[in-house]
Amino acid sequence: MATNRLRRVAKELSEIHGDEHSKILVESADGSDLTHLLASFPGPPDTPYEGGTYIVDIKIPQEYPFRPPVMFFKTKLWHPNVSSQTGAICLDTLGSAWSPVLNIKTTLLSLQLLLSVPEPKDPQDAEVANMLMNHPEQFQRKAREWAINHAGAPAKTNWSTNRPSASSQPKTKVQRSKEEEARAQELRKRYQGYNKNLIDRFVNMGFDIDRVVESFVFFGIDKNEGQDYELEEAYMGDITARLLGEA
Repeated sequence: MATNRLRRVAKELSEIHGDEHSKILVESADGSDLTHLLASFPGPPDTPYEGGTYIVDIKIPQEYPFRPPVMFFKTKLWHPNVSSQTGAICLDTLGSAWSPVLNIKTTLLSLQLLLSVPEPKDPQDAEVANMLMNHPEQFQRKAREWAINHAGAPAKTNWSTNRPSASSQPKTKVQRSKEEEARAQELRKRYQGYNKNLIDRFVNMGFDIDRVVESFVFFGIDKNEGQDYELEEAYMGDITARLLGEA
């Protein structure tokens, strides 16, 4: 008879398989053992990891969900919070910030977000962190090289999202200014005083702006006078769980 732990893992995998939006894949490593899994997710856009596929090894402890899964990257990547040698991960969600309300999917989303928001002041790999803090352009180049060589990212010099081409009949400067101001005002309303970059870290994971903002409001996240800042891992997990309808 399956234990509660295995029933929960099976239910989580079923929900992941039914969610095509997140582009997260998780399977048993050997096709049957639900305590040893392999997951993959795409590198987040507008980062050196964009276009790559990142594979994560997952071990489910006996005490799950009261203890976090044990995860490490099988795909080599250049990131301050991931060992460039072993794939070990420095992420609060996998340690002190773990909660039974979290699950495999929310943790993988947190890992994907970590690729967008590295924390060089709390590193797993000191060499990478030092390069990011002191030579950011060199870090970007090397992270991209590793994404191409190890994660199958396309070999292109510019990995940012392509912008739409200019109109064949360009508008006047005054027209553009008015339209840009109107769009800016509309965005300010939708972001409800939160910094755009702060909200867009979740939007880039595929969530709707309005739902992300609603979740921030629900948890009373500080607007910080519209300035960007790093959310605590616990809040990141709570917000992600709510966006997924799990909290």
